[in-house]
Amino acid sequence: MDLTAFAERLLERLPPRAAETVFRTVKRLPPIGRSVEANYRSRLASVPFARPVPGVPAFTRIPPEGREHQEVLEHVSALAEAEADSWQHGHASGAVYHGDEAHIDFLSRVYELHSQSNPLHTDLWPSGVKFETEIVSMTADMLKGDREVVGTVTSGGTESIVLAMKAYRDRSGRSRPEIVAPTTAHVAFDKAAQYLGMRLVRVPVRDDFTADVAATRRALSRRTVVVVGSAPGFPHGVIDPIPELSELARERGIGFHTDACLGGFVLPWAERLGVEIPPFDFRLPGVTSMSADTHKYGYAAKGTSVVLYRGRELRRHQYFTASDWPGGLYYSTTIAGSRPGALIASTWAAMVSMGEDGYLSATRRILDAADAIRRGIDETPDVRVLGDPLWVIAFRSDTLDNYEIMERMHERGWSLVGLQRPPALHIAVTLRHAEPGVTDRFIDDLRETVAEVRSHGRASTGSAPVYGMAATFPIRGVVTDLLERYVDRLYER
Repeated sequence: MDLTAFAERLLERLPPRAAETVFRTVKRLPPIGRSVEANYRSRLASVPFARPVPGVPAFTRIPPEGREHQEVLEHVSALAEAEADSWQHGHASGAVYHGDEAHIDFLSRVYELHSQSNPLHTDLWPSGVKFETEIVSMTADMLKGDREVVGTVTSGGTESIVLAMKAYRDRSGRSRPEIVAPTTAHVAFDKAAQYLGMRLVRVPVRDDFTADVAATRRALSRRTVVVVGSAPGFPHGVIDPIPELSELARERGIGFHTDACLGGFVLPWAERLGVEIPPFDFRLPGVTSMSADTHKYGYAAKGTSVVLYRGRELRRHQYFTASDWPGGLYYSTTIAGSRPGALIASTWAAMVSMGEDGYLSATRRILDAADAIRRGIDETPDVRVLGDPLWVIAFRSDTLDNYEIMERMHERGWSLVGLQRPPALHIAVTLRHAEPGVTDRFIDDLRETVAEVRSHGRASTGSAPVYGMAATFPIRGVVTDLLERYVDRLYER
């Protein structure tokens, strides 16, 4: 039985929500369940997965005898070399934000020096406290926070968001507290709501993909504990109306979180370069917390972010403490107990070594590269830029298969991000794209790709069919099933 035809027959007679329920029920019947699983396998067959690197063995159990260090280093080096071309030459959207060899070597040296440190043990590694408090202080200052703005270093933007939502939940004392966020807010807010037992109320955005203030006002309820805005939003790279949203929250006496994971280390410097940026930070009295990723445009190694709060009282609700455990008095400031002090040290080193002049220079180069890419997209027939982005540029075709464009760009070496609702692609411009010739190569490849899709239109392969189905298939449980099985495939031995 064809899964799509089966679902379509259901939908002919039932509304989508009812069809979802019926599908989940009948899928438990063995014949239909087997047919559904076969259909999933067929759909995933064309999706590319990691290929083994010649000469690098696979270990499914601990080897009986330990391998020599040099041999292990050779294996690790071979894997790194096999992957280097995918990001070193500016083919990736985001992912690697600096990538200069000297910068990587510098951070690696700092990591080596502090590889054993653990901020959980402040008596052994007091330097961890120095690094973390100074990272927080420098980030707060950059985002116009005064001495009352405090925070912590986390493992990434998702943890920063989860912890901020926990703080609002715990401070409120309400049962089933609600987060109000635009549909374009990062999916980490969905994860936070699921983990924390909160309800996420998604609000539609306007035609320019920014948050709708009036719709947000209507979505507020007595259970709302925090409103969210993005600076910018991940999908389309546009900045929500943070002044209006945060003031709305302030008037209601609830929290407001600016998710600046993507833009926290770009927008302050862009503003100093003369770009007109609407206020989004602690200059606004309604902004009570922020997240900003040091491992993106802060140019630190992967695995760090900063979450900031207006006041120590709010930050305390982020903490975990245990005063009656037989193992002693225990506290942790973030989700993790033990944390890699080496990453925190290297983040501090990245920020101090960059300095204001380094961040200004990097931001200027990124904005110049983004301008070139945006002009090139505007001049390419059949595609157009969505919204009014600065450096995270979403674009789509109204006449061609957007996921076919994505797949053919992938064949040319480009790793772009596929978007939904509407189908589109985006490229997050980094310093890798500011290297000579990269923007010209991107535009040339895009024009050739669009012309190919316009002229030929072969059957989609790779991830394009899965994206295409996800964008159009009304039974969302099917898409969820596919994603789960995709992850299973990644972990197969």
